[in-house]
Amino acid sequence: MARQDSGSLPRENPCAQCGKPISRPDWVEHGEGRTSYLWNCRACNYRFEAIAIYEPEQVITPLAA
Repeated sequence: MARQDSGSLPRENPCAQCGKPISRPDWVEHGEGRTSYLWNCRACNYRFEAIAIYEPEQVITPLAA
């Protein structure tokens, strides 16, 4: 799983339809080597997903307890 610090969440992403800034994603889902963000624009009610794909050397494998 990639490191996801609370300070690294994307902020003020522009809406893909109207361009108005969206303060933060509604949903964040982590997968192996990627993070998906669900954005919802309150200005025009447009919803879209953005996906961050990480290089293999950026992926951190959690240790077993």
